Amino acid sequence: MRQPLKIGIIGCGGIAHAKHLPALSKLTELAELTAFCDIVEERAAIAAKQYGTADAKIYTDYMELLRDQALDVVHVLTPNSSHAEITIAALESGKHVMCEKPMAIHSLEAQTMIDAANKHGKKLTIAYQNRFREDALMLKEACEDGYLGDIYMAKAHAVRRRAVPTWGVFMDKEKQGGGPLIDIGTHALDLALWYMNDYRVQSVSGSVFQKLKDQNRANLFGPWNPDDYEVEDSAVGYIKMENGAVIYLEASWALNTLDVREAMTTLSGTKGGAEMRRSASGGGPELLLNTEIYGKLVEVRPEMNASIPYYGSKVENEADREARQWLEAIIEDKEPLVKPEEALVVTRILEAIYESSRTGKEIRFV
Repeated sequence: MRQPLKIGIIGCGGIAHAKHLPALSKLTELAELTAFCDIVEERAAIAAKQYGTADAKIYTDYMELLRDQALDVVHVLTPNSSHAEITIAALESGKHVMCEKPMAIHSLEAQTMIDAANKHGKKLTIAYQNRFREDALMLKEACEDGYLGDIYMAKAHAVRRRAVPTWGVFMDKEKQGGGPLIDIGTHALDLALWYMNDYRVQSVSGSVFQKLKDQNRANLFGPWNPDDYEVEDSAVGYIKMENGAVIYLEASWALNTLDVREAMTTLSGTKGGAEMRRSASGGGPELLLNTEIYGKLVEVRPEMNASIPYYGSKVENEADREARQWLEAIIEDKEPLVKPEEALVVTRILEAIYESSRTGKEIRFV
């Protein structure tokens, strides 16, 4: 009988407890959490006590964790600036790696991560869990089946009205590399590229704004200190693909708008279109497909998460699906759904938007 994979967690903060640890703890037939590392020892100890095996080890130095030859897999859940360094070290130590998004702050770092995975024969994936939402998976299937035809125009939405994250290092430019563009814009852009199944970029232009850093009173997560706000509050990007298709990316933590959507896309193709939005009733995801039938325009609204009243059903969320697919990819030696080469393109585009805004120039890829 195959033994469960042994997983080490590097970074035991918010994203670990909100997503990775709860999801992995449900998959006891596939893996067990045996090592935890955080620069704050108490955080590692709390995570180990709640989610780890009885003999789980605790570290404050990730290099010490990586020296544990019993570990098969490492999840890198640290600030953006350390993703590449820790991931490369983990791959060199013989571990498969899931790294939180974004892949890296700079594209050269991201490429080095891929090179390390290839050199050492280990799997690498990036945590774009929104691909695993029910609406996202259905839309991907529709795209692959040709329901939309040739997708030539897309919008990638990552917009909040007032929801600046006030904890951790989100407003620290050195540690994060940027604000909402690199934080939540990365999810929306990943979805758009994935649906179009096209990673051949011709050019990128963009603008980055810091306009509302002093308007902190109505923030969802409480007021922030404007003196600590080092990153942008909004950004837009225009991406042109080699085949002429275009993507408009909008990302904001704080914007005076009522069109609030996060990790969603709008797609326009030659046969039909699709729009991801939040339902007016419960705030959950809603997928709208539009096309033409017999000379009439029609809209289709698939029902999500249907179950029989009072009986219910066991429904995996996107974090559960992400964790399961990742572990099964390792066990069955197949490609993970999120390929690092795709995440590299996302990183290159985000990097180019920041550069375009700084220089006022279009950034050419080819």
